[in-house]
Amino acid sequence: MKKVLLTATVQSHIAQFHKPLIKMLQDNGYEVHVAARDNLSEKNGLLLNEPTKVFDVPFERSPLKVKNIKAYYYLKKILGKNSYDILHCNTPMGGVLSRIAANKYRKRGMRVIYTAHGFHFYKGAPVRNWLIYYPIEKVMANLTDILITITKEDYNLAKTKFNTDVRHIHGVGVNPDRYYPISEEKNNEMRERMGYKKTDYIILCTGELNNNKNQEAIIRSMPELIKKYNNVKLLLAGNGPLNDYLHQLCISLKLVKNVEFLGYRTDLEKYVSISDLIVSASKREGLPLNIIEAMLSKKPVIASKNRGHNELIANNLTGKLIDFIDNYEFSNKVIEFIENPKRAETIAENGLNNIQKYTSINVVKELKNIYKL
Repeated sequence: MKKVLLTATVQSHIAQFHKPLIKMLQDNGYEVHVAARDNLSEKNGLLLNEPTKVFDVPFERSPLKVKNIKAYYYLKKILGKNSYDILHCNTPMGGVLSRIAANKYRKRGMRVIYTAHGFHFYKGAPVRNWLIYYPIEKVMANLTDILITITKEDYNLAKTKFNTDVRHIHGVGVNPDRYYPISEEKNNEMRERMGYKKTDYIILCTGELNNNKNQEAIIRSMPELIKKYNNVKLLLAGNGPLNDYLHQLCISLKLVKNVEFLGYRTDLEKYVSISDLIVSASKREGLPLNIIEAMLSKKPVIASKNRGHNELIANNLTGKLIDFIDNYEFSNKVIEFIENPKRAETIAENGLNNIQKYTSINVVKELKNIYKL
């Protein structure tokens, strides 16, 4: 039986983003192993039961962490003890260490695939990112048989600048059996069961509570919004280093009744289904799943301008793109949707029609072509 090793910095990355890939490989006769740091206890019951073997490798996101040296040698041992046909690596540190450790085995015939979930260097990125990350990825491309990109900007850059076979796929694939439109009647039933009112205007923001996801900008926009509509509820799904700070911010702004912290959810589709609006204020994104999930569920979207959001959203056609430096702009856009539900419905319908190529069904087809299955 052929074997594939999937690597990433953390196991939650594999569990959240690569289960369609694992199933596709297993359905085609591959044994799948995973090597990544075990952080699943931080993710509220997120499971990774599908692979035949899961190795806990102490990768760290920061290249300066000493544990990465230990992770490198552990990974070399795993590669030495198992005869893998393919190594498929992900995430910056997981990708770099995996490709260096695998070079000897690649020369013996093992294929190496790397999925770039969004380069740190891109149009508008800090010069520091270009000086540090671009040279690393350019060198690493020489140790890669196939480089998969999930954004068109990354594809165009890598195709021009990197010495490897570059492919493009439409993300990691979102399950359309979990994210789909529901009727108003079903929406009201779910709301009642989950403790929300039919009259609540529910805004959902999903992501780790950190500086990049920028939930603070949305929270600071809320006082202006609830002056006019006090039935607005902001639901924040995720955990992270800014959890305590954002709780205190809500208290200081007197938003306790209007902002709810959901923590990390493994049943996020229920909250997407009952929402009236999905928002994101991220400073940077590769290809954000939360926006794809929203569109597949036929929800209107308001998102900050960045390369990931820009790739998915056609402004004023399939969603609204705004600059979150101006908190009043966010409030005004939400009010526009509240006061013009037909416009919100049209945008949501357009989003649904334009997002189908990002479903797991289509992405699996693209991956099969790459794996030649």
